Amino acid sequence: MKQIGIIIQARQGSSRFKNKILKKINGKYLILSLIEKVKKCKNIKKVVVAIPNTIENNLLNKILLKNKIKVFRGNELNVLKRYYDCSKKFSFPHILRITSDCPLIDINLIDKMAKIYSQNNYDYFSNILVRSFPDGQDLEFFSFKALEKSFQNVKLEKDKEHVTRYMQRSPLFKKRNFKFFKDYSKLRVTLDYKEDYDLIKKIIKRFGFEKVGVKEIITFYNKFPSYFKKNISTISKYENKINSGDKSNQLWLHANKVIAGGNSLFSKRPDVYIPNKWPTYFVKAKGCHIIGLNEKKYLDLSTMGVGTNMLGYANNKVDSAVKKRIEKGNMSTLNSIEEVKLADKLLEINSWAHKVRFTRTGGEANAVAIRLARASTKKNDIAFCGYHGWHDWYLAANLNNKKNLDKHLLSGLETKGVNKKLKGTIYPFKYNDFKGLKRLIAKNPRIGIIKMEVARNIKPTKNFLQKIRDLADKKKIILIFDECTTGFRECFGGLHKKYNINPDILILGKALGNGYAINAIIGKNDVMSSINNTFISSTFWTEASGFAAALKTLEIMEKNRSWNYVTKLGKYVRKKWVGLAKKNKIRIKVQGIPALSSFIFYNNNQVYKTFITQEMLKINILASNSIYISVAHNKKIFKGYFKKLNEIFKKIKKCEKGEDIFSYFDSNISRSSFKRLN
Repeated sequence: MKQIGIIIQARQGSSRFKNKILKKINGKYLILSLIEKVKKCKNIKKVVVAIPNTIENNLLNKILLKNKIKVFRGNELNVLKRYYDCSKKFSFPHILRITSDCPLIDINLIDKMAKIYSQNNYDYFSNILVRSFPDGQDLEFFSFKALEKSFQNVKLEKDKEHVTRYMQRSPLFKKRNFKFFKDYSKLRVTLDYKEDYDLIKKIIKRFGFEKVGVKEIITFYNKFPSYFKKNISTISKYENKINSGDKSNQLWLHANKVIAGGNSLFSKRPDVYIPNKWPTYFVKAKGCHIIGLNEKKYLDLSTMGVGTNMLGYANNKVDSAVKKRIEKGNMSTLNSIEEVKLADKLLEINSWAHKVRFTRTGGEANAVAIRLARASTKKNDIAFCGYHGWHDWYLAANLNNKKNLDKHLLSGLETKGVNKKLKGTIYPFKYNDFKGLKRLIAKNPRIGIIKMEVARNIKPTKNFLQKIRDLADKKKIILIFDECTTGFRECFGGLHKKYNINPDILILGKALGNGYAINAIIGKNDVMSSINNTFISSTFWTEASGFAAALKTLEIMEKNRSWNYVTKLGKYVRKKWVGLAKKNKIRIKVQGIPALSSFIFYNNNQVYKTFITQEMLKINILASNSIYISVAHNKKIFKGYFKKLNEIFKKIKKCEKGEDIFSYFDSNISRSSFKRLN
């Protein structure tokens, strides 16, 4: 067994419940009862209480010394230094951190975790990285070497205040989380308020202080659940008052309780950008600015509604057209005239096509396109490239190999709930790899559909698109271009027009309605007519506001040639990125079409990307390493952004030379895949 010393963090100065650790139960101070209890743990070298060296804590110091408890007095605010100095003084090679507000800590749990920690070479081992034990059973084991590395590296005041915060997020440390067999993290037996104290007294009265552990707490909960619910409910009101400045994070936590997955679009999860820091909710959006729930005004240099608002938020003319339609009625038993008008306009823009079908969302449009294609061909298997949504047919690619979709925008996509019979019917191919696609089709003659994005991050080379068109014609395969994202950003009506390659089916969405829900499936007559041989129908696809929004959006785009503006501004942004990177001697790769540009770092991309978001939020800019350009953006508004980006690049340059980037972090890194960051 490793030699582990317990350091109990304690202080008298609690604003929420004054002198809480000097409260008594059964005539004895809680802090003394806790110490007596943990001293009975096996293989524990010493128990020391680390308290602040302030006058306020003199009484606590006196009580501890009187009871022959080892005490270390250190820095009040820099608790990390207090732990480091304490560990150094008592020569602890390994430390178990316990806080004094966890009086019901389970010594059997300590022994079990100590054994696991001793048998492995973890730098940090705890049960709080992903919580499953009752709140108040918090245990953190770490080595002195890890503590020393933290002490030497941290720069942020919050890292100094919270001992293991830096360890928890930094990849410099080998970490492991210990999970309970069932999630009881909602149970609260920690001591912060008088209500906590009252509940803890009830539990101790029933079992006795020494015998209380996780098992007894759960037993008590099962018998008296109302005690816990009342306690949690009361304390939630206190916490809401204390954390009233962080309304956004509170609402997100609540949303995860009442909405499956927290929200309805993965790309709007805050942890996709930066956990616990991203503003998440808005109350108003106009132009390229957003007012968040916290009443701050943000400049959006991020996704502009995940690509929907190319004309800017709340465009007056588009909104006015929608309001006029709504005033006359948005839905009725009869069809909307605007549906026909929009179909005529889209066919005028794409003269190669003959018919149109409308949906509200891109996911629906992709599903309709696949259904139409399958209804018109006897070969139902699909070869695809790029990202195409959440449907079974797409996720089925991961049934063959769980990493098949990893390089098609989003990695770690799970297949639970996907019909296993779809296995072996969906085949991914790499962009610009025509030979690979040709071999794939030769090997799988049942492939009757090729579905792809015209371009996303890289441009087609060596007549890639033309070769695919020729191959599709030769093999009688239906070619679908998914231009939900690229539809109006470089050409009016689709990026395919730039390359003069027409598909059999085209999907347009996102920018089509400038924030209103409207998507279109456009295609050739022989494919689109297969609608008569299958059933595709949905009530809200006939809702009029989307058609009205799209008609006005197209009118404005055509008049102002908006695709030229966003392309030109995008090229300017890309040039500035490259210039700043070169100035700071950082290697980046710029990719995507100009109006939808991004850059990646050759080293630590996900980390640096999150760092950009963190630092930009400090000046109220929503940004990472990519941007959807809109006509509401201009060179002037980028001035502060580029100034800040230069400062960020300077810090990244230092980190490229050896400085620890996580010493600048105030959060965990952003989520890089669908799989949760556990």
